[in-house]
Amino acid sequence: MVHSAAHPDADALDAVFAALSDSTRRTVLETLGERSLSVTELAEPHGMSLTGFMKHLRVLEDAGLISRTKEGRIVRCELSPRPMQEAAVWLSRYEKFWTGRLDALARFLYHQEETEWQTLPPETPPSAPRSPSAGTTASRPTKSGARGPSRKR
Repeated sequence: MVHSAAHPDADALDAVFAALSDSTRRTVLETLGERSLSVTELAEPHGMSLTGFMKHLRVLEDAGLISRTKEGRIVRCELSPRPMQEAAVWLSRYEKFWTGRLDALARFLYHQEETEWQTLPPETPPSAPRSPSAGTTASRPTKSGARGPSRKR
């Protein structure tokens, strides 16, 4: 992968987004956002081997999202939020872009609606209820029989 000189932190940003791409790692970060915990305490709710869980921690640590400290035999993990802040700054540029685009779309649609509203023909009040069809319908035949004799005067 080729990175331009304008983005010297591209590898760090790639590592952050790669680390955030996994739900287990995101859950670990959420948990560490509340307080620092030992590796054993962090691994417990995930139901995986400690070796497998350590791979997730290594990805987070390589991205700079967590730091580990050893207190005797206990290894504790702590959240390091700076790389996420840098990722948020990077994302905010695109948020501004899309917000601008969506605002422009909203203005366009509002203008279109106003233009359509002004060019609609005026409604005429209905004089009498009318059938939706334009054709005529033949009268129904009556149930009476043939015409009877007429009275003479």
